[in-house]
Amino acid sequence: MSDYCIRGTGAGGGIRIWVATTTNLCEEARRRHDTYPTASAALGRLLTAGVMMGLNLKGEDILTLRVLGDGPLGAIVVVANALGEVRGYVENPHVHLPSITPGKLNVGGAVGKEGFLYVVKDLGMKEPYTGSVPLVSGEIGEDLTRYFAESEQTPSAVALGVLVNPDNTVKAAGGYIVQLMPGVSDEDITQLEKNIASVLPVSQMIDEGITPEEIGAKVLAGMDLQVLEKQPVSFQCKCSRERVQHILQGIGREELCALLEDQGCGELTCHFCGEKYLFSEAELKEMIDEADRERKEKEEKEE
Repeated sequence: MSDYCIRGTGAGGGIRIWVATTTNLCEEARRRHDTYPTASAALGRLLTAGVMMGLNLKGEDILTLRVLGDGPLGAIVVVANALGEVRGYVENPHVHLPSITPGKLNVGGAVGKEGFLYVVKDLGMKEPYTGSVPLVSGEIGEDLTRYFAESEQTPSAVALGVLVNPDNTVKAAGGYIVQLMPGVSDEDITQLEKNIASVLPVSQMIDEGITPEEIGAKVLAGMDLQVLEKQPVSFQCKCSRERVQHILQGIGREELCALLEDQGCGELTCHFCGEKYLFSEAELKEMIDEADRERKEKEEKEE
């Protein structure tokens, strides 16, 4: 099944829902960052949440999710946009803890219960919107549920899941977000609660080949799901050799000279996708020469 996300409504617009299948993009993240199973699950859950929340953005708006707990994973950072593109990384990818129960990875233990979830929305204004909440469990879904309730005053249910194969590859991944709108009836709320309690774990449904549309219909059973949008989603990074070279040049002439003397070349790795960029001895020398030219031009202007 290809990765995509649907956005829809139910109960005559009283309920909003997003459902995504993200198996391929989570596997791409695992491959790029060489994550161990528990780290794969934690990063995959946040990537899935980010790609669903990103569909609420417009134009070139950017969403950043950051989970920082006191567990061994360290920081988990995800960036998403309105096009269904998402990228992210976990600070310590080689983390795997014993499962709580068979088949359930201990994401909460790896993230930690002490810490915060940060949500930053860059909407093209002078200052980005920033919200944060203390972690509830470190399981990410529950933490996002708290964020929506406290920071956006929107009652929500968030389900996220990642299944990992014995060879550590991602077997199935996805999730859904359901939100109550003002005016939704008590009957619809009760029906929704019953539906959520009765459906299988989201990763299990995706593993069984159940589509996002079908998952949405199960979650909103009896409430007339209306699919408004279907968006392909993928792991995409905005890094490039040109951007990385600009960063390298920004460290200054002295640091470039030290790098040339110590290593004879320069290598930078993108945090978000793990792509490595190598700059040769000749390229470093050219950067140093350019820094010398810029310094000379500045001195001449000041005279």
